[in-house]
Amino acid sequence: MTGTPLAVAGLRKGFADRDTVVKAIDDVGFEVREGEIYTLLGPSGCGKTSTLRAVAGLERPDGGRIVIDGNVVTDDGLFVPPNHRDIGMVFQSYGIWPHMTVFDNAAFPLRVSRPKVSKKEIAARVESALAAVHLAGYEGRNSTQLSGGQQQRLALARALVRRPKLLLLDEPLSNLDAKLRQAMRAELATLQQETGITTLFVTHDQDEALSMSSRIAVMQAGRIVQEGRPRDIYQRPGTRFVADFVGTTNFLPGRGAAGRRVTTAVGDLLVEGAPDAAGGDVLLAVRPEALLLHLSEPAGTPNVVRGEVDRVMFVGEAVDCHVRVGDELWVTRQDPRLEAATGDEVWVELPADRISVLA
Repeated sequence: MTGTPLAVAGLRKGFADRDTVVKAIDDVGFEVREGEIYTLLGPSGCGKTSTLRAVAGLERPDGGRIVIDGNVVTDDGLFVPPNHRDIGMVFQSYGIWPHMTVFDNAAFPLRVSRPKVSKKEIAARVESALAAVHLAGYEGRNSTQLSGGQQQRLALARALVRRPKLLLLDEPLSNLDAKLRQAMRAELATLQQETGITTLFVTHDQDEALSMSSRIAVMQAGRIVQEGRPRDIYQRPGTRFVADFVGTTNFLPGRGAAGRRVTTAVGDLLVEGAPDAAGGDVLLAVRPEALLLHLSEPAGTPNVVRGEVDRVMFVGEAVDCHVRVGDELWVTRQDPRLEAATGDEVWVELPADRISVLA
């Protein structure tokens, strides 16, 4: 763990709920590498925010070890308070002081820090931090005159001004409207790359996690159930929970057969990731964009099943076409030029290399 920006091992935290103890964090461990955005992703109550608060020192865990830049900050009998941890933090609510100017908001952490920082050094570091978040020239403006996106950037500048080893982001975009949130995703990712600061990011928004992260840890019931690159998490989910939570997925139960085939209710399917042996129940998961629709039956193409269009929704960049296959309703995402209508007979192709196999 020495020299790693953040290392967490065996982290545990329980909360009393009447006569029982709810495990908010249940033996969580992970390492964050230099300069990456590591994201804790999961639904409300999965333990992601409690984990971040434990790293920040805002929550005292029941057990486990936390090391920041080689310094142990939490261990058996050891607990370093938040102000002595080398971190910066941006909260969901930003916490901007309404009676202060932009400059004073950004300078506040330096003015209360120990040892004291000179006025000249404060001015230089505030100027640098505001420039990094594209707020140069706003120094004298009252913070209440800023837009939501500008306030978010000011909160980030205030976290960066201390030049921390680790930046903690607790759902910092959730209070923005959808269009601004999308723009701020790209801006925040760019700022992180420009500053090179190691970041632990908490969100329940799968789009944020997939678009901004170097690696993602999906959490469920206080545990990390899968960790990996965004592309791997999305294209190769390890469990039904991950497949269902991260994006939209079509599920098809089956049973393994020889020749990397899976026997299902719609027929035998060739699946590249299937075990080359008979026996064993499996669950197949296929993303909507992986399913190909044909208006006439393709000759000689494997993994093609007949269906009937149940609903067609034009969403601009694509067409969401719901297809009834046997007793199942599959969601597919197709090219917007597809001409299909409710009741049309179609053939659905399941590419063998686009099907995930879940135990």
